[in-house]
Amino acid sequence: MSATEQPTPSTLARPLVEELRNRRAELRESASALELALATPGERAWWRERVTAALMELSGDLRAHVEITEGTGGLYTELLAASPRLAGDVDRLVHDHGEISGQIESLLTALDDPGQSTEELRRRGTSLLGLLVRHRQRGSDLVYGAYEIDLGGET
Repeated sequence: MSATEQPTPSTLARPLVEELRNRRAELRESASALELALATPGERAWWRERVTAALMELSGDLRAHVEITEGTGGLYTELLAASPRLAGDVDRLVHDHGEISGQIESLLTALDDPGQSTEELRRRGTSLLGLLVRHRQRGSDLVYGAYEIDLGGET
């Protein structure tokens, strides 16, 4: 870019978008690990431990994702500066972050309760996975709507 050219929203956001792509891939991997853990035979003694470990990984990846999107100087701040019309979409994604985090914490608590059935735990886990999928779709749509950058399915 020459000294007289003005940066465009897409050039300003590119480093953040690349970081977001990396975080999305990590989040997808941890969601896949949770899906695999939920699908293993629930009668196994270690089933709850495996699901708990997958949820802990997902929780950490979600925190990293929230930091890159909502944190100081994060993607949402830059996106709203470039495209204020997308404030409602950003608000929805921020709400999703809280809902996903709450479901993770609730499921972790339920996994510690021996009275919770495997069937109920799986139902709650698959509900969480569905929420994550919808959140990822909305996030991709948001970035594309603001910058015409396709995040794609994975990197």
